[in-house]
Amino acid sequence: MVFYGMFLASGVANISPLFALLTLVLALAVLISLVLVKFKQSLLVGYLLSGVLIGNFGLLWATGLDKNDPVITNFAEIGVVLLMFTLGIEFSLSELKHLWRTALIGGGLQVGITAGIVGLLARAWGFPVADSIVLGMAVALSSTAVAMMSFQDLGQANNPGARASLGIALFQDILVIVFFLVMPALYGKGEGSVTGQIGEALMKGGLFLAGAWLLGRYGLTPLLNAVARTRSRELFTLTVIGLCAGVAFAGGALNLSLALGAFAAGLVVSESIYSHRILSDILPFKDLFLAVFFISVGLLIDVSVILSDWHRVLLGSLIILVLKGGIVFSVLKWIKLPGRASLLAAGSLASTGEFSLVLIGKAGGYRPLDPLVEQMLLVCTAVTMAAVPSLMRGSRPLGKWLELKGVFGAHKAAPESMTPAKTIKGISDHAIICGYGPVGKSLNAALKRCGVKTLVMELNSDTVRALKKDGQPVLFADATHAEALDLAGIERARLVAFTFPSVNATCIAVPLVRERNSGICIFGRAKYHAEVTRLRELGVQVIHDEHESAVAMVRAAISSYDRVDIDPEQIVGDTMEEA
Repeated sequence: MVFYGMFLASGVANISPLFALLTLVLALAVLISLVLVKFKQSLLVGYLLSGVLIGNFGLLWATGLDKNDPVITNFAEIGVVLLMFTLGIEFSLSELKHLWRTALIGGGLQVGITAGIVGLLARAWGFPVADSIVLGMAVALSSTAVAMMSFQDLGQANNPGARASLGIALFQDILVIVFFLVMPALYGKGEGSVTGQIGEALMKGGLFLAGAWLLGRYGLTPLLNAVARTRSRELFTLTVIGLCAGVAFAGGALNLSLALGAFAAGLVVSESIYSHRILSDILPFKDLFLAVFFISVGLLIDVSVILSDWHRVLLGSLIILVLKGGIVFSVLKWIKLPGRASLLAAGSLASTGEFSLVLIGKAGGYRPLDPLVEQMLLVCTAVTMAAVPSLMRGSRPLGKWLELKGVFGAHKAAPESMTPAKTIKGISDHAIICGYGPVGKSLNAALKRCGVKTLVMELNSDTVRALKKDGQPVLFADATHAEALDLAGIERARLVAFTFPSVNATCIAVPLVRERNSGICIFGRAKYHAEVTRLRELGVQVIHDEHESAVAMVRAAISSYDRVDIDPEQIVGDTMEEA
């Protein structure tokens, strides 16, 4: 056994700690997440548990690192930057226009009441003013990622409760950006009065966002146009990562935060035709580094401290769930959302979330919190996030029961501001047309004439701009990307047509389509007879270019001789079989 330990130690010494950490993190995260998926739990909770296991059961020793190693901190920071970048891309002014009432009134009341109650309690227990404000804000925030993923898993993405939850989450996310700016002043890390420092920070942040917007409109958009015309997937992805890193670095260099810089980078492209393509390219990177971020948080959790105060952990988690859930439900009912939808939204936003952890980490850089309090917050976040999917599933039968008992009163339709925005996110029973050449253009026109809703996926930026101008739902996206198919609503579509004759691309995309929608009709093109077999084995209804051309030519030729007793389809079929 001693020999084995010496052998392992000598082997680890020859392996890069970075590679060892990645290997351990990914392997353990996959194993734990597989278990959690069976219990319909969020993967983010699995990442936290992975960190707890690595940090508390000696597994970190195998990497040659310790909990405070800068490699882990740097990985976590990259995760936060990419999280903020995708938040900026997904943040849409047009979406906010439809949700302004929920975001401004509902979100403002939810955050204000929750943060006020928690902040006052913290102050009463002897916490300094700055710490009380941070604690109140941290508890007021919810996990947008867990909530939105849970709505999708339940098939309730277009439920009024989901729209209300999204509006409140948007308000929370915007408020986090503002809070990042004022935190240094809040902790007195500057010169002058606190009010003056906060005003200066807000002004600098506003000027930075305005500058980033101008740069995006007049500098980066032409660059993205030029890169898109190269049709190089690698160059496009490299440009996107460079854009995110560059603007984030600029934010940090101006004594703002990397998080604000990354958010600004996302805003730069959020309203461009490239936003969906960028989102589909960046999501795999974000998922990887976000996993590392949650695992790094899990590494900070001390199991021995939690075991000694487990009753406080359970009580704290219960208080958070009841307090936040009750406040969200009351606020949404006050703005006239139906009872069942309010209950569903309350379950989705009852937890603390990823930005709660980011805030606590940022605050620790100015003045560390009491270790026991920090441990309580970390574990309560993990516990409450794990409870969200179950709360949302339980809200449906509970809502029905309360309606039958007359608790919610008469059912009222959601106000107009709560109805789903007429965007790509809400489209269903549609046809997805991949490629907008002559075939795709003709198919799109024919389907629309028949009253069928269509969505085009195209990689020609000029074509995408023209279609968007005409009001055609369109994505600048690659159909071979799983994320792009998700953005196109593949799970809700009736059919997908690959109108380009690239069989290799179609063969890559078809399994991804089948994973998400097993009953969908898939059409594809093949130039040659050998390619037809490949596509048919995948269950694709094939349009064979050679066959169709041959039939058309045979029909035209025999009509010249006034022969009507010959079937062109039969002749062409026999000829191709002989070949």
